[in-house]
Amino acid sequence: MPSFRVHVIIENKPGISDPEGETILRDLVLKKSHDSVSKIRSAKMLKFEIKASDNRTAEKKVLKLCNDLRIYNPLVSQVTLETFAL
Repeated sequence: MPSFRVHVIIENKPGISDPEGETILRDLVLKKSHDSVSKIRSAKMLKFEIKASDNRTAEKKVLKLCNDLRIYNPLVSQVTLETFAL
């Protein structure tokens, strides 16, 4: 059975404050005169390696695992999946 790497990117939904991203922008980026940057959003990424018949099945398995284990809060977080064959 083929193996896949699935990246799960978890970030706050649009409209929900992102204090970490705001702090990086205000206290690091703008203080160093990088004034062309107007917004930074932080996120976390989990990298799974999983065996599955195809990339769609790999994504479904990983998303189910994340939901079953409550790895993120669906009320405030959005999840993006990126899948790569190994």
